[in-house]
Amino acid sequence: MLTRENTVNLVLALLLLVAPLAASAFGQPFYVTLATRIAILALAALGLNLALGLGGLVSFGHAAFFGIGGYAAGILSSHALSYEPMMFGLPGTVQMPVIWIVAVIAAGLVALAIGAISLRTSGVYFIMITLAFAQMVYYFAISWPAYGGEDGLSILVRNQFPGANTMKPLSFFLVCYVVLLVGIALFALIRASRFGTALQAARQNETRVATVGIHPYRIRLTGFVISAMITALAGALYADLNRFVSPSMLSWHMSGELIVLIILGGTGRLFGPVAGAALYVAFEFALGGLTERWQFFLGLILLGVVLFARGGLLGLLAGKAKHG
Repeated sequence: MLTRENTVNLVLALLLLVAPLAASAFGQPFYVTLATRIAILALAALGLNLALGLGGLVSFGHAAFFGIGGYAAGILSSHALSYEPMMFGLPGTVQMPVIWIVAVIAAGLVALAIGAISLRTSGVYFIMITLAFAQMVYYFAISWPAYGGEDGLSILVRNQFPGANTMKPLSFFLVCYVVLLVGIALFALIRASRFGTALQAARQNETRVATVGIHPYRIRLTGFVISAMITALAGALYADLNRFVSPSMLSWHMSGELIVLIILGGTGRLFGPVAGAALYVAFEFALGGLTERWQFFLGLILLGVVLFARGGLLGLLAGKAKHG
C-alpha cells in the first residue's frame, strides 16, 4: 500500500540516488562526496534511531561505536599495507566486507558490556553513564600512540570492495547507498517484528511488558547491541570516505550530532535519519561558506522543530507516524 509516508520515503531514496548520478555526469565529484556523507551519516543515525526511536533509549555513547568502526577500518588497513601482523599474528586486510564484519563484532561486544551496565539505570542516569563510557573509549584512543593517538590514523588507499573501484567517488557512493538501503530494510523488518513490538512496548510501559512474561532488560539490551553494530558499520564507511580516522569520531559531539539528525528527520521514522542527514549536510554546506558559526542557525532550526514540528521533517511532509 502506497501511503503518504511511503511516497515521501520513495522520493527521498530516489533523490539521494539521482543527485550524485547527475553530479557525476556533469563532472562534479564534490557533490557526489556530499551525497556519500549523507548516506553514511544516515546509516549511523539509523543505528541510533533503533535504540532511541523504537526503544526510547537516549544514548550519548553511540560515538564510541561509530569510532570503533572507524578504527577497525584504519587499523586493519594500516597493518595490511605495512605487512605487519596485529596481535596474535593476525593479518590486516583492505577488503571492506571483512573490515565490516570485524567492526560490527567489535562494536557489538563493547555495546554488550556497556549496555549490560547502563540499562540497569534509566532516564538522565542512562544518558550520563553512556556518555561516561563513550568518553572512556575516547581517551583510550587518544592515549594509544601505536595508532596515532590524538593525531589520528591515515588510510593511505581507500579499502576495496569486490567488483567496485572505491577510489572513484560514484562507485564508493553506490556501495554506501546499497549498505544504507540494506540497513533501512533491516530497521523496517525489526520494527514490524515481534521483537520490535516488544521493544516499543518496553518504551511505553515496562511494567505491562514484564507482566506478560517478556524481560524488558533483555529486549533493550538486544536492541542496544544491534543499534551499536549498525552505527559501527557507518563508522567504517566514514573512515574510508575521509581516508582518515581520529579520536574526534569518538567524541560526545558526534553522539549529539546523531541525535540532532534523528530529531531533524523524525524520531522513529524509517527515512527520518536520511531526511535529517540531508538537511544537516545541506545547511553545513550552504551556511558553512558564509559563517563559521553556522551551527547557530542550525540550532534555531532545531529549536523550531522541537517546538512546532515534533515529527521532524518527515512529520511535516508525511503527517503523523503510524508507529509509536
